[in-house]
Amino acid sequence: QVQLVESGGGLVQPGGSLRLSCATSRTVLNIYTMGWYRQAPGKQRELVATTTSGGFKNYSDSVKGRFTISRDNVKNTLYLQMNSLKPEDTAVYYCYTNAAGRVYWGQGTQVTVSS
Repeated sequence: QVQLVESGGGLVQPGGSLRLSCATSRTVLNIYTMGWYRQAPGKQRELVATTTSGGFKNYSDSVKGRFTISRDNVKNTLYLQMNSLKPEDTAVYYCYTNAAGRVYWGQGTQVTVSS
């Protein structure tokens, strides 16, 4: 059973920072591709960032240079460091993994960027 437990969302002012966390098992973190998606109200879920087990990272153009995805193999946690946040970053953020061809999602965490 693959479990993904997110935390770290909240309300932040434009220009601020947040760090999202996704706790999972060591197997998932070390073997499978993991990443973050987000879904704003009335919009489709979109890719934010992904990282493979080999360390390759991919970012959407809208967050490149502002967000950083990383893994902590000691804490078995995936992170998304979000800097220079903009109102258009407001969305529910979902952690995901593709485990042997099957996709799993976390429960989502709300990020709101507003003054």
